[in-house]
Amino acid sequence: MPGMKGADLLGIIFRVCKELRVSDIQMRSDRPVYIHTNKGMEKLDFLGPLTSIHMDEVLKELIRNRESASHGFGTTTSVEHRVEDKVAEAIAEFSEKMVSDFSCDGIPMGDNGERSGRLRIQAHLSSSGLGVTCRILNDFIPPIDSLGIDPDTADTLKHSVLKRAGLCLVTGPTGSGKSTTLASLIDWLRQNHPKHIVTVEDPIEYQYPDDMDDPVYPGHRVPSPSIVTQQEVGRDVKNYKQGLKDVLRKAPHVILLGEIRDREAMETCMEAAQTGHLVLSTLHTTGAVKTIGRILELYPRESHASVLSRLSEIMIFIHSQGLLNGTQRRVLTYEFLQNNDDAVSSAITSYDGGARSLEDVIRRAGNIQWDANLERLLRAGLITHETMESARMNKTEDEEY
Repeated sequence: MPGMKGADLLGIIFRVCKELRVSDIQMRSDRPVYIHTNKGMEKLDFLGPLTSIHMDEVLKELIRNRESASHGFGTTTSVEHRVEDKVAEAIAEFSEKMVSDFSCDGIPMGDNGERSGRLRIQAHLSSSGLGVTCRILNDFIPPIDSLGIDPDTADTLKHSVLKRAGLCLVTGPTGSGKSTTLASLIDWLRQNHPKHIVTVEDPIEYQYPDDMDDPVYPGHRVPSPSIVTQQEVGRDVKNYKQGLKDVLRKAPHVILLGEIRDREAMETCMEAAQTGHLVLSTLHTTGAVKTIGRILELYPRESHASVLSRLSEIMIFIHSQGLLNGTQRRVLTYEFLQNNDDAVSSAITSYDGGARSLEDVIRRAGNIQWDANLERLLRAGLITHETMESARMNKTEDEEY
């Protein structure tokens, strides 16, 4: 309806999305709301189109909820005044950069006090005007054993994050569940071992509670043995660069960097791993071989030998994953390489001369090859032959299945 405020618009949209059990939403000026489903994109025509005025209201309301997640440290003005100042500043910044990524609190979905989950937002401009891509985040962190990773690999992942120092990479395209896998590992670690875990994320997707179920007295909560310090870019640190620079000064045992975006981030990861920290991060690559290649692309050719030498010493594992449309539901597939013997270390060191030796060690016991895992899913009836063929990494091989 004309004149509706952002809180009312979002409340209706999120109520419908909850009933439809979807989490990814696309909102555009002068278009209906679109949602992501197993069938692809579906539009919610019955809600009617969002006008440009509606979209302005939606963005302002999301920014207000972003402010409610911040701290107001060192300020003396009222909360209401601070919120409106923050909205004005955020709109001015968005007008300059023409894109904004942030997370915010859940939105009320009616008068009964029910709220949506926390939200990950990207506001952007396109030919249709203002657009907002929204993901409703699930506060529940699934156990690592429930993700679709085989038990032996899941145990290896758990033991890997107990190491004193090294680099652990979870890779895959956008929407492949990298954040969930990392969150499951961190959540298992914080509940079972006394560590200081520091995260720098843009934005924070999963929030780790300070307590946990009491293992001795069911139904009771006790403080978890680990302390988790979560920092969000734009809210707790000015920018990603500052977060990377300051993270080592917090005396962490474990560091989670949301994403390796450039050479500076890669250098921070490697230096931290070499100076006695366990580092977990992500890259947008598929497969262990392509991950090493992507890291080398960040450096000039003359530095490749030294980079590979450092990686061979600090790399603990590369876990590369993707989500496929299965016969009944979405299915996780993955490739797993652990740097657990001299053959793997040597293959990483010699990668620049050719990837064949690294491909060979991935086929060895203890590692999981991407295409071999696809065959396992096919035999289990979880994916179709067509899905396997489209997802194969080595498409030139002429094999019978």
